[in-house]
Amino acid sequence: MKIELKVPDGEFKEIEVDQNEMVENIYLRMKDSLRYECVAAKVNNEYQSLRHWLKDGDRVELLDLRTKGAARVYQASISMVFLAAARKVIGDVLCEISNTLNKGLFIELRMPGGATDEIVERIRGEMEDLIRRDVRFEKEYLSREDGITRIKEIGDKSKLKLIEGRPELKGMPFYTLDGYSEFFYSIMVPSTRYVSSFTLEKYRRGILLRFPDKYDPDSIPEYRDEPNMYKAFAEQREWDKLLGVNYVCDLNEKIGDDDYKDLILLSEVLHDKKITEIANTITDEGRRLVLIAGPSSSGKTTFAKRLCIHLRVNGCKALYMGTDDYFLDRDEMTPDENGELDFEGLDAVDIGLFNRNMADLLAGKEVDLPEFDFKEGKKVFGNRLTKIDKNTVIVIEGIHALNELLSSEISKDDKYKIYISPLTQLNIDAHNRIPTTDERLLRRIVRDERTRGRDAARTIADWPKVRRGEDKNIFKYNDEADVMFNSYLVYEIAVLKKSAEPLLKSITRDQPEYAEAQRILRVLRYFREIDDTSMIVCDSIIREFIGGSVFVS
Repeated sequence: MKIELKVPDGEFKEIEVDQNEMVENIYLRMKDSLRYECVAAKVNNEYQSLRHWLKDGDRVELLDLRTKGAARVYQASISMVFLAAARKVIGDVLCEISNTLNKGLFIELRMPGGATDEIVERIRGEMEDLIRRDVRFEKEYLSREDGITRIKEIGDKSKLKLIEGRPELKGMPFYTLDGYSEFFYSIMVPSTRYVSSFTLEKYRRGILLRFPDKYDPDSIPEYRDEPNMYKAFAEQREWDKLLGVNYVCDLNEKIGDDDYKDLILLSEVLHDKKITEIANTITDEGRRLVLIAGPSSSGKTTFAKRLCIHLRVNGCKALYMGTDDYFLDRDEMTPDENGELDFEGLDAVDIGLFNRNMADLLAGKEVDLPEFDFKEGKKVFGNRLTKIDKNTVIVIEGIHALNELLSSEISKDDKYKIYISPLTQLNIDAHNRIPTTDERLLRRIVRDERTRGRDAARTIADWPKVRRGEDKNIFKYNDEADVMFNSYLVYEIAVLKKSAEPLLKSITRDQPEYAEAQRILRVLRYFREIDDTSMIVCDSIIREFIGGSVFVS
């Protein structure tokens, strides 16, 4: 039979294969000619395991770790290896895959004292043994009834509550590895040898499981401690306990019992309390230049404007600004090797003018602040003559705000840096994570369609470029912040689902973004939907995306 095949960095070509051929067999025949290990595939534009059986006319694309879909398959698979190994070492102790941290996963062992060096070493040894033996991941797709029976046998109450509360789920995938059985919504690699690259180390009370990323699939990223990120996730866990929402099943239960309105109000008050704490620190310490940065769809504008109000409550004046007006004029910019101008890099910013303006403002001088004319590609002066007094705090939002080079001429005693991002803590269950990037992508899909008329396919298509800019200009500076604000709201996916789901469903199989759309839809099916959003206040961060914001049109 004939199929169309595309290898990484290649083009689709028609080839002949045997009847009932498996994707893995085709991959193994050409493996030595490929630059990186492939761990998954797209078949007819939908993510599939390498163990997928092909039929005549299929269109197959092999995926290595440089693609988001393959990276998630690797992450799920190495997580399963960890869980199977941990079961041998510590038995039925709950291992909770909590959140991302340091280019890996932070895992907590729900046992007295948490993880020890000895336990980590023994689990690592079992993982290495599983990989050395090249054990197969065996998949079963169980009916709803059989799945519930299996979950009861495993004894996982949160999974049971999730499945029993979602009658729409007619079946569920279970994987077995060396006798350990678990429900995972992600697909897996064929066997353990595909995930041979990892590190495992004790981190605080938990464990860090780290693995290659898309930028260098052959090696583990350089270790960089992220204490601010750890603190922010720990704070969110405490908030979730207070709200009574640890997993998606808890949120669904509150929606079903009509308790979600109190949940919304409490969540908003927690945000407000945090912003109050930040504003109090700024005023107590006499900081006069507040610099705010965060990745796309973090809610930076709403947060900055709410912070300005809190500063005013504290008796300060607030001048809100962005850094976009400090672009170099286009004729002063140097094109890259492709002849294109990079507007996201720090080299696109008139750093000298920015520092002079900020220093003069803080010194009480009148400053002619620029306005950037994007149509003409140059700064315009004369429209914003500004002077502030010593009681005014300048609040600046921009992608380079945490980079010390942007404000290098301003005293550190005057500056206060804030990193903002929606750090998703709510997971489907103890072992199935919802990536923070999915949270932000859902926000952006809803906002792009509502405010810019951009369909979901275009937003998904642009997302890899957005992520590359964030990795280059934002993420590596997050621990230079004085404080991290988690803009995530525990109820928000249930709200975003109403708008996002039909937009994702409108993406057809012939569009390149179909596979990602289907993956996100599989996540959304575990959530009940919140239809009534009237309880969400007009200054909520989520209003920036669903509409009705007092700050953002």
